[in-house]
Amino acid sequence: MNYEVDFLPVGEGSGDAIVIRYGNDTEGYYLHVVDGGRTETAETIINHINKFYPGYHINHMVLSHADDDHATGLVGVMEKIEVKNLWMNRPWLYAAEILHHFHGNFTLQGLINNIKERHPYLVDLERLAIQKGTHIHEVFQGAKIGAFTVLAPARDRYVNSIPDFGKTPDRYTTEAAELQSFGLFRSLVEAAKKKLEEKWDVETLAKNAVTSASNESCVVQYGLLDGKGVLLTADVGPIGLTEAGNFGAQLELDMPKFVQVPHHGSRHNVTPAVLDMWLGPKQSQSTVIGKAFCSVGSNKEDYPRGQVTNAFMRRGFKVYSTRDKWISHSGGGGHPDTVPAVAEEFANEVEGL
Repeated sequence: MNYEVDFLPVGEGSGDAIVIRYGNDTEGYYLHVVDGGRTETAETIINHINKFYPGYHINHMVLSHADDDHATGLVGVMEKIEVKNLWMNRPWLYAAEILHHFHGNFTLQGLINNIKERHPYLVDLERLAIQKGTHIHEVFQGAKIGAFTVLAPARDRYVNSIPDFGKTPDRYTTEAAELQSFGLFRSLVEAAKKKLEEKWDVETLAKNAVTSASNESCVVQYGLLDGKGVLLTADVGPIGLTEAGNFGAQLELDMPKFVQVPHHGSRHNVTPAVLDMWLGPKQSQSTVIGKAFCSVGSNKEDYPRGQVTNAFMRRGFKVYSTRDKWISHSGGGGHPDTVPAVAEEFANEVEGL
């Protein structure tokens, strides 16, 4: 099997835009697009596909979660390129299952309308898909998307987390207040940053990292391309990565050789334990087991965080970032005249907490 996994630049801000092709000359190729960055990223994706894969349609378009910097660009792509299957979770479909969290503040239809109003780009994607005859699928644990298997989120966990998304009404329970308190705490911590020293044998990555409910709802995909595991994580955090790892263990999946660094290299999305689960234990300094790609905005000089880069490197995975260029991981030849990416360096001084 030949394959290319291309991480495209998304401009100054954060976001993901990934184009994957796999297959062979005899049986044909599949095009698999994961996330689309922001609105202006659509042109980048379209130009990339037209340059390297002229005449292709998109077999599978996957939206990892409903954040703007992953979703809005897909609308423009779908307007210009045929898409056979759209994989996305639409939170309003589960309104009847979460209505009780809002203590009578909404009728069922009122809650559906409220959630739709907060997710106009998902509504646009749904409308376009119906208009163009694209099949729309839920994306939950166990789903098969071409050569990829969805490892997370499990359906029940996704539905239970919807009231805690930033783009749904506040639930009428203590969880909302707790999450707001956490947000205030993080703001105070961010305002009091300090530098820490790290060495190869000194890891300061937090053991109890916490990210948003929306991030934890991300679709985690694992594919076996030419016999090598590829793990796509989007913005998922420790909860989703652990859930995905446990399900992967049930399926007896091989350790991946290629990994997406979650959430642009944020310290709030990985822990030593979850990295050990997915990448294995720390290695000697010269060991290289695989590689990791990180989507980073062109003006995000402090990403990926040094603690995260170091943690991946300790486990044998060099980290490569997009910033203002596209980078490619391939098997079977790859793109002609591709300039090799330069790996991030080990950071001896990192941001504390």
